[in-house]
Amino acid sequence: MPRQSVSLTEPDSAWVKAQIDSKEYSSVSDAINDLIRQARRKENDHIQKIRELLIEAENSLGKQGYSNLGAQERLEKFKEKAQGRDLL
Repeated sequence: MPRQSVSLTEPDSAWVKAQIDSKEYSSVSDAINDLIRQARRKENDHIQKIRELLIEAENSLGKQGYSNLGAQERLEKFKEKAQGRDLL
């Protein structure tokens, strides 16, 4: 496993130490790796939700067979839906 050197701010360092002291994590490495895994899962979930929204838009267009909206208008509608679902 590659080794990395990481500098933490004082508040972050204190938080990690508190997590280790409370036995939430066994080491700084354990804490950092878990936080990275959580961030990666969140990112993957976000990407999946955007994919679902795109598929929904494609299926909607497929049912109608056409759209009276221009490209910019379609993009704006997509953004509105994405914002409504906290994706943007």
